[in-house]
Amino acid sequence: MAETTHLGRKISRLRELRGITQETLAEQLGISQQAVSKIEQSEQVEDTTLERVAKALNVTPSAIRNFSEEILFNLIQNNTFHDHSTASTTNYQCTINPIEKITELYDALIKSEREKLALLEKLMEKFNEKK
Repeated sequence: MAETTHLGRKISRLRELRGITQETLAEQLGISQQAVSKIEQSEQVEDTTLERVAKALNVTPSAIRNFSEEILFNLIQNNTFHDHSTASTTNYQCTINPIEKITELYDALIKSEREKLALLEKLMEKFNEKK
């Protein structure tokens, strides 16, 4: 069975790996957080949008199109990258500590949830004031 390419999920995952929130990406793109969410939910993304997102994430559009967590984990595990276009194997020294990256992602998730909670608390205060 052929694996489908869901560019939005790839954008989301790369954004998370870069430690960037939807809000920050939205600000860099000059759009709303909801618009970023919509992009990340889209299976296909227009080339112009993909180029803008890639630039904001400091990657190439082809890096987004070709992103695979399986390849990333193999790279981390083996310190080896197989270039499918040239059928050559190149060894790279892995500079990513997977545990550290997971911790960073978890911390970013907690921060995001705290921001949401603070926003909800403010909305509740306004709602209660109007009563």
